[in-house]
Amino acid sequence: MSRCLNVIVENGGAYDLHRFDIGRTVHDFSSAEFSVTAPDARRLDLILGNLTSIGCHLLEERNAVLKPSDGDGTVPDDFYSTTNHRTVVRVAGREIEVGSQRMDGCILVRDDRAVCTRLRDVRSGDRVVCGHDGVDVFPIFKDRESQDFVFMASDVSSEKRVEITVAGIAALIRDVRKRRGRLVCVPGPVVVHTGGGEHLGRILRAGYIDAVLGGNALAVHDIERALYGTSLGINLDTGIPVMEGHKNHMRAINAIRRCGSIARAVEKGVLKSGVMYECVKNRVPFALAGSIRDDGPMPDTIMDLIQAQDEYARLLGNAEVVLMLGSMLHSIGVGNMIPAWVRTICVDINPAVVTKLADRGSAQAIGVVTDVGLFLRLLAEELSPRG
Repeated sequence: MSRCLNVIVENGGAYDLHRFDIGRTVHDFSSAEFSVTAPDARRLDLILGNLTSIGCHLLEERNAVLKPSDGDGTVPDDFYSTTNHRTVVRVAGREIEVGSQRMDGCILVRDDRAVCTRLRDVRSGDRVVCGHDGVDVFPIFKDRESQDFVFMASDVSSEKRVEITVAGIAALIRDVRKRRGRLVCVPGPVVVHTGGGEHLGRILRAGYIDAVLGGNALAVHDIERALYGTSLGINLDTGIPVMEGHKNHMRAINAIRRCGSIARAVEKGVLKSGVMYECVKNRVPFALAGSIRDDGPMPDTIMDLIQAQDEYARLLGNAEVVLMLGSMLHSIGVGNMIPAWVRTICVDINPAVVTKLADRGSAQAIGVVTDVGLFLRLLAEELSPRG
C-alpha cells in the first residue's frame, strides 16, 4: 500500500483513500480503493501507468487501446512497456492472457492472441497495446507461510549456514527433475577460478541441468583448466602462477580453433574433462554469448548479439528454475528474458550482484552470498546418490 501511495505523491499527484480492507491472516489478501488526481493529463497518465505495473487495477473496465505500428521494429510512442509479471489485456470485452511474458517488451494482439514481443520483432501494421487502459498486471503474491523457498526467507544474506541453504536448493532441483521440469544454469568464469568446474561437471553428468548459458570466458578458462591445469595462468591445485601461464588461455583457444569446435575437440580426444566437455558428452545444449572484450574467440562463441539473445531465449523456454553462478552480466541479461514465476537462484560472493539483479526487475531472485566453488561442491554432494 505504501508503495502505491509513494508512486502517486512522488510523481506530483494526490489521492483520496475510500476503502482499505486489511487481511486478518497471512493467507488473506488486503484490498484498497482510492482515487487519483494530478495537475495535468500527462502526469496522471504517468502515475496510472506506474500503478498498473505494480498490480493496481482500474475500477472501470476498459478495452486496451490498439494502434498499428508504422514500420518494422518501431511502435507508437505511447506503447505499453511490459514487466515480467503475469499480464492480461482486455480486447473487445474479452480478457486475453499475454504469452511469452518478459520485461522490456511490448504487447502485440494478433487475432485472438496477445503476445509479449521485443521491439525488433515488431512488423509494420502490427497492432500494439498502447497506454494502460485494459492492461492488468498480477505481481507474484509472497505467502509468508509458504514452504516454497522457506530455506532462504531473506533475499540476501551471508549470515546463514551454506549447508542448510544448499540442502533446500538440492531438494528443489530434485523435485524439478522428478517432474521433468527444466533447469537452466548461467555460470561465469569464476566457477572455474574457484575450483567449482569439476563439481558443476558432476551435476551436468548426473542429468540435473538442461541448458548452459554463458560467455566466451567460461569456455576459455574451463578448457584452459582441462588442458593445462591452470585458470588465468594460476595452477588451481597449488594456487601458484606457472611459467608463461599468462598465455595458456590463448593456447586453449588455439587448440579448439584448430579442431573447429568444442564438440570436435571432444570427438578427437583433445578435450577430456571440464564443464564444456560434460555438456558435449551429455548432450546438454549451451550458448556462449560474445562481447567486445573476448579473446579469440572460441569458435562456438556467438558474436552476433541479436543471434546470441535469440539462442538464450530459445534455451530458456519453459524453464522452471534458473541457477545463476557468479556472472553479473549474463545473470541480468537472463533475468530480463524470463517471467517472474521462474524460480531464480543467484549465487555470488558479492551481495551487490544479487541486489543489482533485483533492482533491474528480477524481484523473484533469491540470493545466496557465498563462494561459488564451495556452493557447487556442497550442491554436487547433496545431489549425489546416497548409498
